[in-house]
Amino acid sequence: MDFDFSAVIDSWQYLAGGLGLTLLLSALTVILSLICGVAVALGRMYGPKWLSIPLVFYIDSMRAIPVLVVLVWIYFALPLLTGLNLPPFWAALVALTFHISAYVAEIVRAGIGSVRAGQTQAGLVLGMSEAQVMRKIVLPQALIRMLPSIGSIISITIKDTAIAAVIAVPELMKRTETVSGQSFRPMEAFTVAMVVYFLILFPVTRLIDLLYKNIGYRGRS
Repeated sequence: MDFDFSAVIDSWQYLAGGLGLTLLLSALTVILSLICGVAVALGRMYGPKWLSIPLVFYIDSMRAIPVLVVLVWIYFALPLLTGLNLPPFWAALVALTFHISAYVAEIVRAGIGSVRAGQTQAGLVLGMSEAQVMRKIVLPQALIRMLPSIGSIISITIKDTAIAAVIAVPELMKRTETVSGQSFRPMEAFTVAMVVYFLILFPVTRLIDLLYKNIGYRGRS
């Protein structure tokens, strides 16, 4: 079989537009997931006892349900139940955020829990409030310890945006499918998509790993 990338080359602007949408969806999902995940973790660890029940159920259910199911449910079932119709991009953003936030919450909980309780007690003895102890002692160490896991979350998020093609979000994978169908060159189209994902993700994971190697000692105690 001869490879012919001419159709892909001719469609580079079209594919570049999909790549831009992929990066936008990924960035928004990562930001929102980090915010929501931290809030869920703190609510579970330090909130009232009754709050931990729905939060634990949310975390466990999101980790037990495939992200594709969450995406399809939000896009197709939510309008039937609430009358709220979300455009494909926003439905994908909500679904990915709901799903990824559960994993972030567990990463944050593990990171905070890994800091020895004696440090918290020492901060309280010195007259610091619980908020000050969390902000100045616990979180700085926990965030460094969470870096490798956060790097994995970023990689997973970027790859998971590909499922948005199911609800016709015109991101990279959806546009790759379109080029493949129009040119009858699926091998070439998806090979290019694979290379693009690799060129995005490999530097991200390496940079986070390098950052952790340089500052990881600050998270030790």
